[in-house]
Amino acid sequence: MRVLARSLLVSLALLAATLSPAAQATDARTLWRLLDYMAVDYRGAVVDGQVVNEGEYAEMVEFSNTVATGLQALPQTELSEALQQGAVQLQTAVAAHADADSVATLARGLAATLLQAHPMPLAPAQLPDLAQGAALYAQQCVACHGAGGAGDGPAAPGMDPAPIDFTDVERAHERSVFALYQVITQGLEGTTMLSYEHLPEADRWALAFYIGSIAYPEALAVQGARRWQQDTALHSKLAGLQPLVSITPAALAAEVGEEDAAALTAYLRRSPQAVLPTSEGSLQLTRERLAASNAAYQQGQLKEAASLALSAYLDGFEPVEPLLSAKDAALMSRIEGQMAELRARIGRNAPAAQVSAQIEILQGLFAEAEAVLDGEQAGAVATFLGAFTILLREGLEALLVVIAMIAFLRKADRVEVLPYVHAGWIGALVAGVATWFVATYLVSISGASRELTEGFASLFAAIVLLFVGIWMHGKSQAGAWQRYIKEKLGAALSKRSAWFLLLLVFVVVYREVFETILFYAALWSQGHGQAIVAGGVVAALLLVVIAWVMLRFSRTLPISQFFALSSLLIAVLAVVLAGKGVAALQEAG
Repeated sequence: MRVLARSLLVSLALLAATLSPAAQATDARTLWRLLDYMAVDYRGAVVDGQVVNEGEYAEMVEFSNTVATGLQALPQTELSEALQQGAVQLQTAVAAHADADSVATLARGLAATLLQAHPMPLAPAQLPDLAQGAALYAQQCVACHGAGGAGDGPAAPGMDPAPIDFTDVERAHERSVFALYQVITQGLEGTTMLSYEHLPEADRWALAFYIGSIAYPEALAVQGARRWQQDTALHSKLAGLQPLVSITPAALAAEVGEEDAAALTAYLRRSPQAVLPTSEGSLQLTRERLAASNAAYQQGQLKEAASLALSAYLDGFEPVEPLLSAKDAALMSRIEGQMAELRARIGRNAPAAQVSAQIEILQGLFAEAEAVLDGEQAGAVATFLGAFTILLREGLEALLVVIAMIAFLRKADRVEVLPYVHAGWIGALVAGVATWFVATYLVSISGASRELTEGFASLFAAIVLLFVGIWMHGKSQAGAWQRYIKEKLGAALSKRSAWFLLLLVFVVVYREVFETILFYAALWSQGHGQAIVAGGVVAALLLVVIAWVMLRFSRTLPISQFFALSSLLIAVLAVVLAGKGVAALQEAG
C-alpha cells in the first residue's frame, strides 16, 4: 500500500506539472529527484541480480516508467532524444535486475543530461550559514529524524515509511547536497516529508549542508582539512559551490579513495568557503584554516588547532596587511587584535564554545576585509600606497646599515674592502629573488617558517650591530681614533673582517628583501599591477636620494662626529631589529 500510494502521488504530481507551462521547471526537478532517489535506493531492492525486497523493487520499476513518461511531457530540446534513450536504458536495467552500481550510474547520467536540457538553480547564491542550518534542523526536523539524525525522533514511531536515517553512511554516500536541497524544497511524495519551499532559499541550502554532514563525524573534518591543503589538484575540481553541492561522496571516492572522500566530505560540507576561488574571497586561505582550527579544537586537538590558527594569520592574513592597512587601518588593527585573542583562548584551553564564538567574530571581520580589498573605489591609489610604504619601510632599514658601512670604510680610507659590502647587498637581492622563485614554483614556505627566518636573522643582525655600535662609540673621541688608526686599523680590517662585513650586510638586506618580495607577491594577486610598479619605483627613487644625501653628508662630517652619529644610528637599528626579531618569533609561536 505504501508503494502504491507513493507511486500514485508521484504520478499525480507529474500530471499536475504538465498542465501548467509555469510549472515546467518544477516538473524537471521532480524527475531529477526521482532519478536521485533510484540511484540511492535501488541497492535496497536488488542484490546480486536477485530481488530482495519486492515492495522496493516494484517502486523502482514504477519510478523508471514514471521518469520515461515525464521526460516525454517536457518541452522538446536538442537533448530530448538523448533523454529518451537514457530512460529506455534505465527501464531495461531495472527490468533485468541489473546490479546497483550500474543502475546508479545510469540514473546519475540521465539526471546530469536532464540538468543540461532543463537548467535549474544548482547551487546557493551565497555561502550557506551552517549555524542557521543547525538551528533550522532543531526547529523543523528533530521531531521526526531525532537530535542525532538517526530517524528516531519522538514522532517517528508508527510512521510508514520511517523517517530517513541521516547517519546511514551507505545512503549518505550516494547523496549530494543538491539532492537534499531538492527533497527539502519539494518534500517526498508518499511520506510525511513535506515541502519546505516556504523557507527562504538560503535557509534551505543551509539545512541541506547541515543534514549532509551528519553521516560524517566532525573528527573526520580535521583529516579532511589536511587533505584539502595538501592536494591542490582537488581545488580545481571543486572550484566553487556548484561542484561541491553536485558531487556525491561516492563520486569523490572514485577520485581519491573511500577514506579521503569521507574526510573531505566531512570538512567541505562544514567549511564550504574552502572551495571558493580567490576571486570570490581574497582571504580564502585564512577562512579555510580558521574553520579547520575550530574543527580540531572541538575534537580536543589543541596543538593542531593552535598551528592552524597561527597559519590562518601568517599564511592567509599577513600578506595582505599592507594593502588593508592602506585602505582601512582601523579594521586591520581590529583583526590583528581578534586573531591574538583567538590564539590566547586556544593557548589557555578555553571552552570550545568560546573558541567557536571567537572564530565567528573573525569570519565576520574577514568578510568586511574582503569587501574592502575587493572594492574598486580608490583601489589603485591604496595599492600604490601599499607598494610604496612596504619598499620604503623595509628598504630604509637595510639602506641605513649599508650606507653606514660604506661611509665608515671611506672615512677609514679602506675602499678596497667596499667590494665585500657591495657583494653582500647584491647577493642578498639575488637570494631574495631566488627564494621567491622557490617558494612560488618549487616548494611551499609556510608563514611560520618565514617568521622564524626573519626572526633569527633580525636577532643575529641586532647582536652584530650592537658590537659594531659599541666599537664606533669608542672611536668617537678624536684621540682614540688617532691611536686606532696608528695601531690597529690594518688588523681590524683584515680579510676575515671583510668577510664578516659581507655576512652582516647580506643578512640585514636579505631579511628585508625576503619580506618585501612576499608582500609584493600578495599585492600583485590583488590586481592593479601598474600601481604596484609605480609605488615600487617611486620608493626606490626616494631610497636612492636618501642614500646620496647620507653619503654626501658623511663626507663633510669630522671623524669624531661621524662615529658619534653612526654609533647612535646603529644603536637605534639594533633595537629595531631586536624588536622585530622577537615579534617574528612570537608570531611563529
